[in-house]
Amino acid sequence: MKRAIATLAVLTVMVGCRPRPQTEQNGATDHTKPTTQQPVEGNALPSTVLAPDPGPFQGAEIKNADGTITEGLLSRGEVGKPGGTIKLSTFGGGPKTFNPWTASDVESSGFGYLMFEKLVDIDAWSGKYYGRLAKSFTVSPDNLAYTFTIRKGVKWSDGKPLTVDDVMYTFNEIIGKGYGNSSLRDVLLVRGKFPKIEKLDADTVRFTTAEPFAPLLNGLVVPIAPKHIFEPQIKKGRKDFHGFWDQNTNPSNMVVSGPFKLKRYVAAQRVELERNPNYFMVDKDGKRLPYLDRFVVQIVPEQNTQLLKFLGKELDMLDIRSVRGSDVAQLATKQQALNFSMHNLGPDDGSVFLILNMARRTNPKTKKPYVQTFKQEWFNNQKFRAAVSHAIDRQRIIDNVLKGVGTPLYTAESPAGLFANPDLKPYPQDLEYSATLLKEAGFVKKDDGKLYDSKGHLVEFSLSTNAGNTTRDGICVTITDELKKLGMKVNYQPVDFNMLIDKLETSLDWEGVVMGLSGSRIEPYNGANVWKSNGRLHMFDQRLPNDQGEVLAPDARIWEKQIDELFDKGATTLEFDKRHAIFNEFQQIVFDQQPFIYIESPLDVTAVRNTIANYKPTKFGIFYTPMGSLHNVEEIYLKQPAGQPGAE
Repeated sequence: MKRAIATLAVLTVMVGCRPRPQTEQNGATDHTKPTTQQPVEGNALPSTVLAPDPGPFQGAEIKNADGTITEGLLSRGEVGKPGGTIKLSTFGGGPKTFNPWTASDVESSGFGYLMFEKLVDIDAWSGKYYGRLAKSFTVSPDNLAYTFTIRKGVKWSDGKPLTVDDVMYTFNEIIGKGYGNSSLRDVLLVRGKFPKIEKLDADTVRFTTAEPFAPLLNGLVVPIAPKHIFEPQIKKGRKDFHGFWDQNTNPSNMVVSGPFKLKRYVAAQRVELERNPNYFMVDKDGKRLPYLDRFVVQIVPEQNTQLLKFLGKELDMLDIRSVRGSDVAQLATKQQALNFSMHNLGPDDGSVFLILNMARRTNPKTKKPYVQTFKQEWFNNQKFRAAVSHAIDRQRIIDNVLKGVGTPLYTAESPAGLFANPDLKPYPQDLEYSATLLKEAGFVKKDDGKLYDSKGHLVEFSLSTNAGNTTRDGICVTITDELKKLGMKVNYQPVDFNMLIDKLETSLDWEGVVMGLSGSRIEPYNGANVWKSNGRLHMFDQRLPNDQGEVLAPDARIWEKQIDELFDKGATTLEFDKRHAIFNEFQQIVFDQQPFIYIESPLDVTAVRNTIANYKPTKFGIFYTPMGSLHNVEEIYLKQPAGQPGAE
């Protein structure tokens, strides 16, 4: 699923026979005036060189001290040295929770991926699904039933066996019944129906869908929960579940299955993880992984501080989202002196965009509209949104803010994705065209240079992004400057990231936000939680869950319903070309309606100490989490620098 960054995508329909969508109010605007997109050129940007494919994972029989056998995984990297600490950083404010099943931001969910294993995962080199906790899996000839055989002998960190019952409980109870983050359920629903999950025997579980469902394996790439820990919590109710394993949890109470477990959390300072000795992966010499003793993530207030800490050797790497375009030239000159290397991982699969709060409902607590009524009319006017989009000089943002390390973005799927629509062309900034659209929509720019709506209201609204992110700060300043030329007054104020997420997901108390979402290179349905009208990250018009955890959308717009239908068709068709056509049509609707005003997609650049070994970045191995490009974090180890007494 997509998640907010600093936090965030198979099939029969005759696409050519479908009319282009219209808005309820204005009709679709033709804003496809083409321009040639400039090539991205970063200052001293390293070339894109990715690690060679080591081939698929192999199983390994691990002999335990008590004489039992664990059916584990064999490392694909070189044999390394155990011990040491790796130090990374984040500027997202730190995790909101350590419960990955309630997490809705990448910081929180990312720590979950470090501490909990998944049933299946996506191979970082091939992009194909393979078994993690599942030793093997098969698909029935009718593409309805997926049968998984679980590895024997895998243990939780408290020594209890990890079994089929844990898998059953995770999907039937926690995810299936909508506990925590219902986005996990959104990407597994087939036309509103959740898969049937059955235990066939002590080692086997079967998922059966009502229709062929191409994204099923993608939806199973989620952490598995320990039933013996969570069952008592769920019996206490939803409210108690949301508070379980929160920021104040005692690390000793956490039971995990991943390579690391929580050792200490110091609010607003750092998260310390330590090695899980029960992890089920070994190297070619039979040593239990991970190699690292500790994984420490410092929480820093903003990106400039991150850079200074890295240059001061307080951090071992600057991962994706941390190397800004403005940093590339400076870093390039210091590689040899500070013993690090830069890596260009290529185009990102995520997006950065502007959204305007299109909610048309009333807050049941305050009995007041979430958005002032006259501003609702602005933000729900498609020509207003299109005018804003055409006023943004994306190339200026790429050149001046990202320093060439990125690409302008206009569409819902990043150019890095397999399903990007090639027919949607970029368009240049055109303030005259924006002014024409606003005039057609009833707005008037008066002699005072200010823009007013047809009822005489001054066009003025607030704009926010997460504090400390200097790239987004630069984007917001640019947008504010460009919209001022149209007569709009935009009041820009960055806010704490966790506070911003609360506004977007809970209070709905916002007007304009620049935000980012992670993407998927291989599965557009991964964005169902964003694009379905009842999705849990339907940011531009977020509908809140009821007491049963259900999100209803009786006020969905015509084009929202069309997107719902396209996602259902796209999910229940298997042929790639047909899926591509369906998701192309979805992208066309978004291109026309502009609920997300897309701005840019960066290049992924990292800076990594040469003392970090087994670092093998790939285009499919990028996570918007503390793992970042460390998809093979279990294999990462520290070389002992020459003349240094220790590895830390």
